[in-house]
Amino acid sequence: MRKYLLLVLILSLLVSTNVMAAEMEIEYWTHTDANRTRIENRYIEEFEAMHPDVKIKRVVNEASKLGDIVLTAFSANNGPDIFNLPIEQEYSYMINGRVAPVDYEAIGIDGMADLKSKYAANTFDPVTMDGKIHGLPLELTNWSIYLNKEIFRDAGLDPEKDYPKTWEEMADVSEKLVIRDGDILVRRGFDFRYPYYLVSFLPMVEQLGGKLISEDGTDAIVNRDAWIEALTYMKEWGPYGRNLGNPTYTNARKTFNKNNNDIAMALSGFYQQGRIKSDNPEFYESGDWMVIPFPVFEDAVNDYGAAYYGHYMMVNSQIDSEKQKMAWKFIEYMLSHPEEYLLEVNIIQPRKDLVESEMFKELPYTDVFMSDLERSKPVFLHENGYQMERYIKSAVEEVMLTDITVEEALETLEERVEEVINEY
Repeated sequence: MRKYLLLVLILSLLVSTNVMAAEMEIEYWTHTDANRTRIENRYIEEFEAMHPDVKIKRVVNEASKLGDIVLTAFSANNGPDIFNLPIEQEYSYMINGRVAPVDYEAIGIDGMADLKSKYAANTFDPVTMDGKIHGLPLELTNWSIYLNKEIFRDAGLDPEKDYPKTWEEMADVSEKLVIRDGDILVRRGFDFRYPYYLVSFLPMVEQLGGKLISEDGTDAIVNRDAWIEALTYMKEWGPYGRNLGNPTYTNARKTFNKNNNDIAMALSGFYQQGRIKSDNPEFYESGDWMVIPFPVFEDAVNDYGAAYYGHYMMVNSQIDSEKQKMAWKFIEYMLSHPEEYLLEVNIIQPRKDLVESEMFKELPYTDVFMSDLERSKPVFLHENGYQMERYIKSAVEEVMLTDITVEEALETLEERVEEVINEY
């Protein structure tokens, strides 16, 4: 009897172990977006129904924090199975072999040429290394400027005619739009996307002919005059200058949707339209907002828009091959809904069948974004680009929020970037 009970117990444990082993859990880390969460949770349910032995765990963090969280996890060799970040943050993972190349068989593609043929030109350039593609695009994004027409009219401005075309006009127009309570800005005309200096501030420097590093990668801070002019503009923007905005205020993009008379213009991507519609349907339907092009300096030598970047779905190369294959299958399933991502989340997958469609061309302000995209460069990519962006952040925010001179901030920035170059 005891032998029988022991045998039953052993069999039960074996069955339990096999059931546990049969279930593969895949962790997918991404940034917050209520509209995308809604549809991706549905995709997860559908995928799990097709693959009963697979569980997808979707982990969400604020976009501004996710880069540090992923970096910390990979540093401990405990990175997520699937993740997406802006390509300027993902690039170092690719350089260091931390992400797996796309499994063409798993996604039902015949090979690299077949995959490229389905997307807009140059889509995969940022994620191609050693003859292999290392990510699939969730979105290709550039930023233009959202404008609140009602606030313009309240300040006696015609939004269709008086919107700023240059950075100098941006400051002057913002001066007419701001409302202050002492030194506190109750209403801002415009404010920047402060955490993302490679996307929005570096193109301003490049408009003036400056570069972060030289073409051969050996020198830092090319054309100091361009950097001084751009940093001086930011200093004048802040509380030590014309007091038009600064990084201590709530992100302009986040408050724009509320239409509560505290921000007239904000930098964001096409996806912002979906968020306006979700956060404030009345404002979205009112027609009291519009999108205008990214400004240039009056003395610009290059007509650049904000840099464009991609969020690419990537797979951790440290997980086993079977899990990698399933991860790519899940990614392919999610990304097989480009129209829904566009209409529900307002993010653009650069698939030819989408961007060449009449439906896409008829959506509000796609012409502005596509026109800005044509005059834009891809975001700066470097193995240590994430670190360089932090140094730019320090320089910009120091000149805005302290009494340090532009020249002192630039000197420190140059030294720090040179250290990174020499180490690289």
